[in-house]
Amino acid sequence: MTAPGRAVRYLVAGRVQGVFYRASAAAEARRLGVRGWAKNLPDGRVEVVASGSDDALSEFAEWLWRGPRAAIVERVDVELWAGETGAEFEVR
Repeated sequence: MTAPGRAVRYLVAGRVQGVFYRASAAAEARRLGVRGWAKNLPDGRVEVVASGSDDALSEFAEWLWRGPRAAIVERVDVELWAGETGAEFEVR
């Protein structure tokens, strides 16, 4: 099931694994009503796919640049996502 609104894929680089980035992103996404997922990639980045309103995605993207306290975000690549995003936000 794809949520209403647009969907975006973020690739977050830096110190983002092992610092509760995915769990914190999920909490923020749920707070904003954003659906999708976050998962670790083998190269050390975190992939985040999110769908929701433009306002919610904008606020979520700002959060992705900050992350949780222990994270050091160096880069966030953004692209539109045409695939499924699910009915809620999950950590994979």
